Amino acid sequence: MTSFILSAQTRLKKIDSSKVFQGIIIAVILLSALLIGVKTHNLPENFVSVLAVLDIGITIFFVFEIVIRFLAFPNKKKFFHNGWNIFDTVIVIGSLVPDGGSGVLLARLLRVFRVLRLVSMVPELRLLINALLKAIPRMGYIGLLMFVIFYIYAAIGSMFFNQINEVLWGDVSISMLTLFRVATFEDWTDVMYETMTVHPLSWIYYLSFIFLTAFIFLNMMVGTVLEIMSQEHENFRAEQHGESVEGGEPASRAQIEKLEHELSEIKTLLLKQTKLND
Repeated sequence: MTSFILSAQTRLKKIDSSKVFQGIIIAVILLSALLIGVKTHNLPENFVSVLAVLDIGITIFFVFEIVIRFLAFPNKKKFFHNGWNIFDTVIVIGSLVPDGGSGVLLARLLRVFRVLRLVSMVPELRLLINALLKAIPRMGYIGLLMFVIFYIYAAIGSMFFNQINEVLWGDVSISMLTLFRVATFEDWTDVMYETMTVHPLSWIYYLSFIFLTAFIFLNMMVGTVLEIMSQEHENFRAEQHGESVEGGEPASRAQIEKLEHELSEIKTLLLKQTKLND
């Protein structure tokens, strides 16, 4: 009985890891995305019925696919230790909500999220999402610093430009919205020229703010994301080549060279010991 279970698990694992099966899953996900878009148009009733049948078929396929993946997993208890497995299971279970009655809106929303399964199926997309999630804590500190800068500049703008245009500089909160407009370069020159009619040197205020937010802080965020993405790609490459990963990061070239040097010394000592014994 045990050999039969292991044989069946091996076959399911081959099916789950085969490129053909993975390609079929991606094709079905794309078909599901197309069905969601088609349903937003006014269609004949016959065509709507066909789409409903296709939607049921896609849902059944997703259920079978997640069952195959679960049965093929060696340790069933650790299946849900993987965040992507939890994500796919929740999406599939959500697709089982009947598309009718009072839950019609909820069912449609859950079916829309099935498109996100494309992220869990494509390794490159998973790398991007993992890098983004890991970069959020660092980006949070940069965002906090940006908020401080926004607040300081908003307070200064509210004090100096309140009498010029109360709509844009009435208080700190409105001033922060105006500065967000400036930071995104949305007709910011109109705002600057308006204040320059009263305060000719106010261009220093705007240029220094843009330099800090649009150039420095934005590049800091981009640099943070790129650094995390580079680490994720290195980890992925190490896993693909079976390299050891220490502390969540692949071994560096210096570590490899140090290990080779130590092995060479051990080999030399062993040779000397062998000669002494002879």
